[in-house]
Amino acid sequence: MRPSGRDLTEMRPVSIETGITKHAEGSCLIKIGDTHVLCTATLEERVPPFIKGSGLGWVTAEYGMLPRATNTRMRREAAAGKQGGRTVEIQRLIGRSLRAGVDRVALGERQITIDCDVIQADGGTRCAAITGGWVALRQAVNKLIKAGDVISDPLVDPVAAVSCGIYAGQPVLDLDYPEDSEAGVDGNFIMTGSGKLIEVQMSAEGSVFSRDQMNALLDLAEKGVGELVSAQQGAAK
Repeated sequence: MRPSGRDLTEMRPVSIETGITKHAEGSCLIKIGDTHVLCTATLEERVPPFIKGSGLGWVTAEYGMLPRATNTRMRREAAAGKQGGRTVEIQRLIGRSLRAGVDRVALGERQITIDCDVIQADGGTRCAAITGGWVALRQAVNKLIKAGDVISDPLVDPVAAVSCGIYAGQPVLDLDYPEDSEAGVDGNFIMTGSGKLIEVQMSAEGSVFSRDQMNALLDLAEKGVGELVSAQQGAAK
């Protein structure tokens, strides 16, 4: 039995509310169980120097957690004077994941920055940030299309992410914190709406895993991402 009482193949409740902030070109609040992440998209008519003049667009991301997103207060990274290694790794993951679903030629030489701020954490924050980040990105791109600033839709495929793991010897979908903290194996699966893999992060935390178990986790991830993509498309209309 999972601590939450969910079936092995059951996601936590998912909700995505759009239009959360006034000024951003795209925004949403994504809630996956008790993990809540605010995602905003900022559109700029410039690109980083390393692709300037290439005609290619750029999508990047920043990620952070509010001090009381967890059960004890965390010190703001700004107060420490630098970002932690985990933060840098996650925001790079979000950026490259979202770029995998973008036709950068169609986007044109402009940049969209996705900011992901974790309001409340209960496992799977990076997955929620990627999933919500795509919705904010979709809204920003919709404004470009409406204004006639792009000829064709730069978003070629939705991008979503979900965690899966081996908990109490069983493959389970969408780990919350009590499961994540005790899972023998945990992984993050980033996929497109068409079922293509973008990135898989898997590690044995307490026990090794077999090829069959990995395949089982991939099957669960495909199911979970399918549900998340449906939620994305419903929210982004």
